[in-house]
Amino acid sequence: MPAVELTNVSAHGFWLLWNGEEHFLAFEDFPWFRDASIAALSNIELQGAEHLYWPDLDVDLSLAIIKRPEDYPLESKG
Repeated sequence: MPAVELTNVSAHGFWLLWNGEEHFLAFEDFPWFRDASIAALSNIELQGAEHLYWPDLDVDLSLAIIKRPEDYPLESKG
């Protein structure tokens, strides 16, 4: 199973090192993480080879969504 690690956080988003690749998750694309603590961002569970889960935030994302968030636009159902 590939390892995943939070490597950096900025005002604009955060970086993950996952299976030897670095991925930037912009808060604009992933707003659930904007107000999260470093501890919550760092608590990441692997849910298979291409799926991550943040239990403190109840957020799960696939590698496809992380790599190409523009293909999965945010939609509000209200």
